[in-house]
Amino acid sequence: MAGFLSDLVKYRKLLLMIVVLGIGGTHLSGFQMSVINYTSPYVQKFVNETWLERYGSALHQETLTLLWSFIVSLYCVGGMIGCLCSGYLTAKYGKKKCLLFNDVVLIIATLHTGFSRRAKSFEMILIGRFLEGIGAALPLLCLLHFGIHMNAHVQYAGEISPRKLRGFVNVTSSVFLALGKAVARVLGLRDLLGTEDMWNILLSFSGLVALIQLLFLPFFPESPPYLLLQKGDKAGCLKAMKELWGEGNYHTEFDDMMKEKAVTKGTKIMSVLEVLKEPSVYPQLSTMLLLLLSLQLCGLSAITFYTTEIFQTANLQESIIPYVSLGVAISELISIIFCSSIIDRFGRRILLWGGYLLMALILVLLETSLLLSDQFLWMRYCSVILIFLFIIAYGIGPAGAVASVMNEIFTLSTRSSAFVIGGIVIWLGLTFTGMIFPFAVMLLGPFCFLIFIAVLVISAVLIYLFLPETKGKSTSEITEEFRARRFKKKRHQTVEKNATEEKTFCTKF
Repeated sequence: MAGFLSDLVKYRKLLLMIVVLGIGGTHLSGFQMSVINYTSPYVQKFVNETWLERYGSALHQETLTLLWSFIVSLYCVGGMIGCLCSGYLTAKYGKKKCLLFNDVVLIIATLHTGFSRRAKSFEMILIGRFLEGIGAALPLLCLLHFGIHMNAHVQYAGEISPRKLRGFVNVTSSVFLALGKAVARVLGLRDLLGTEDMWNILLSFSGLVALIQLLFLPFFPESPPYLLLQKGDKAGCLKAMKELWGEGNYHTEFDDMMKEKAVTKGTKIMSVLEVLKEPSVYPQLSTMLLLLLSLQLCGLSAITFYTTEIFQTANLQESIIPYVSLGVAISELISIIFCSSIIDRFGRRILLWGGYLLMALILVLLETSLLLSDQFLWMRYCSVILIFLFIIAYGIGPAGAVASVMNEIFTLSTRSSAFVIGGIVIWLGLTFTGMIFPFAVMLLGPFCFLIFIAVLVISAVLIYLFLPETKGKSTSEITEEFRARRFKKKRHQTVEKNATEEKTFCTKF
């Protein structure tokens, strides 16, 4: 731990850049993901009052619900557009320029939502939510967010880090995501901005954060790998490394980039279709698919769905429940910070498969406590404790490690498009789970946790068997390991085929 802290002091300029990236990146995703829950009743009341003032009649509940769903879904539509555009934009213009442009879009969006109440126009909320969605996709209750700022942030953070701090820097995207959710819950309290008079200010808070990044990010360089591999600017790459990491010997990192440049010589940034047609990338894409789907189906959605009900059955007062929920968010934040401090020591694989197995065990205990809560009243308090333990296991394990692995298994030529594919997978998965999960809860009740327990166990086994450790390895080394595994599998299939043919020949003879 002492060595880790000394590294943070040594790389203080890098740490400062991580803060600037984080507050305008995943922090905004976490904030926007959580804040909508606190403004929902006030926005719906505003829409109804505005309609009544304009047309002299109140909206039917069905129409009001439909308009509210438009406000939510336009954010998702904007998020999908941002996801599809992010790969091309980050490859062509770089991560830094994309983030700065995105900050301007977010400021314009929050001006619309902020002044909608004064202008008595709920249409301004629709426009603002759409523009916010372009900047940040809304994968509900999922760690990875793929809008323009998220795509650029995660890649940018991974590319500016030295090898020995790569895991820590990658996990900071998850740290700021959890921080954004915690900030939203704090500001959403009725003692602060979660009131009928202040909901528009609460929705506009993200514009202030985007303005901070817009003012300070220009003082930091573009990522060294982008300058060397994409722009061919060797001097600019060395200058950026010196700016971010200070004076020192960084031949290892520079040699890694030169090796990647030699391997990808003559290879341009690949489009989504080109990545999908390239067989050599299939193992990495399969790994990404496994990580994203396991993260979506890990049971976090079920835990969130039952949290309020569990707190109520534990006889917690209604006025205390928001503060207990805030405690859950803070637990997630602290656990992910802890994950960032140990990931470069223990590696990614053990945090993933170990974290999933621990989460499965906690869900088994939670399932048991929910079933026995009517017979033993003290089991209700056990359920509350198990919720906190599940969130802590989630934060220490997959919440941080997934982002790190995804950034490390792709080369610069495929990373942007791979993240776009990952974003599409998340959107499709969210659509499916969003449609199926409510029915699963209606049919199965607390037994729906059994589905997630099965997913967690299967994911842990697959990760243990097939995911190579990426700790301390360059991108070219990780790519070579995937290639070796793929070649070994092909060779095994060829040997089996030849043996079968030989046996057939002998039989005929």
